[in-house]
Amino acid sequence: MLRILLGEPPRQNEGLLGRTIDAMVQTTRLLKKEIQLHQDPSHDYRKLEVWTRGLISSLDELEQCLYAANFFRKKVVHNYEQDMTTTERGDYARYVFFYKDAFIRVFSTLDKLGTLLNELYDLNTTKVKAHFSYFTVLRQFQYFKVYDDLGGRLVAIKENYREALSILRRRRNTEIHYMNHEMKDDLWQRHQTLYGKIELEDLDQHIHELEQGFQMVCETLEVVFIYTNQRWKKLISN
Repeated sequence: MLRILLGEPPRQNEGLLGRTIDAMVQTTRLLKKEIQLHQDPSHDYRKLEVWTRGLISSLDELEQCLYAANFFRKKVVHNYEQDMTTTERGDYARYVFFYKDAFIRVFSTLDKLGTLLNELYDLNTTKVKAHFSYFTVLRQFQYFKVYDDLGGRLVAIKENYREALSILRRRRNTEIHYMNHEMKDDLWQRHQTLYGKIELEDLDQHIHELEQGFQMVCETLEVVFIYTNQRWKKLISN
């Protein structure tokens, strides 16, 4: 959708993103098959299908926001906002908008996955925390020592992206609970320079960290849904 608004051709779902979406679509098909076979009187399968489709939408929206942030970042050429033209300031504001939207979506997508995992693998995370995150669910795999092959792979992915996730999480928390991260930077730089020009944050580094977060989400979703599909196929065949 955003690509069309930006005058760009539609996205082709290839590589990791394509494989991840294909795995999730396959899960919805397996769930539909279960609904047809067993009528799903408790609506458990239907609920899982709806949640999986919601995750597909969340991943799509995250990728679009990352793309838009990258698109507008390339239009920002000055290091100081005071040196920008009116047009460039507008592009910088649009970059900030989509950048913030994207890093918030990294964690909201993971937390939605956590809700699905908790239900799918009976992890009883609500007994630990009423409002839990994906990372709380991840600890439940280790606590119950169940599905160690899946839990171990998910922990390895999280550890591989630990640094980028830590940075993005701090910015998400600042954005949601305290003040805009760029406002915080501005206050610090005002203190340092008093009446001097304020240099922008490192936009390329921020985009790189955001891309790392997106990569982590894709890898996590791919592992979860491929594992789930394989497990269900074995259960059905038995």
